[in-house]
This record gives sequence, structure tokens and C-alpha cells, in this order.
Amino acid sequence: MKLVLSTHNVTLTKAIEDHILEKLEKLEHLDQQAIDARVTLEHTHTKTFNSQWKCAVRLTMPGPDLFAEDAEQDLYAAIDLVTKKLEQ
Repeated sequence: MKLVLSTHNVTLTKAIEDHILEKLEKLEHLDQQAIDARVTLEHTHTKTFNSQWKCAVRLTMPGPDLFAEDAEQDLYAAIDLVTKKLEQ
């Protein structure tokens, strides 16, 4: 499976990349059919003191693609919840 990572206002570190790869490997039942995975990470600052981390994943498959996104106050939590949505 080919992986495409894109970021907006996020510095992509080795730890973040490893976490994404680990979570995508857990999608074993989809891995055999998936052509590629496009992961978008985004960090937004709101006017309040809370910052928002957003993760979106699109799995290109034969037939309809799978897409999930989530926004949380923690980047790793957003990544975890998106992969959970894809598993379901």
C-alpha cells in the first residue's frame, strides 16, 4: 500500500509518522485491497486557548473509497479515532 502524508501547520516528526504507520498496519483486513492511503494532518489555532488537531484519511480501494476524519485537542487521539472509524 502506498502512503501519502500531507501536513498543514504541522511539523512531521518521525514519531508522528511511525504512529500513523502503526495504526494503518492494524487495518489488515483492508490492507490487501487498499491501493493507497492519503493522510492529511492539520493544526488550527482558534481564538480561544484551545488548539485543534485534525486528521483525515482516505483509503483508495477498488470501488468506493473509504474516508474518515476527526478533530481533537491531541494529534495522537485524532489519529487513533480516525483509524477506529475506518475499522468499523
